[in-house]
Amino acid sequence: MTRLLLTVPEAAAALAVSRSKLYQLIASGAVDSVRIDGSRRVPVSALQDYITHLTSAERAA
Repeated sequence: MTRLLLTVPEAAAALAVSRSKLYQLIASGAVDSVRIDGSRRVPVSALQDYITHLTSAERAA
């Protein structure tokens, strides 16, 4: 089964950014995340949405 939620380090690796950069993106609202108990998780769909937003912004520029 395909995982739907990633840990912050896994999501950061998937985007090829540092863990701290991903936390900045989460804090700014650029990437959505959820909390499960004390753990932060990033939906795979949130990463796809972020990439779509970046590519759309690049095309518009």
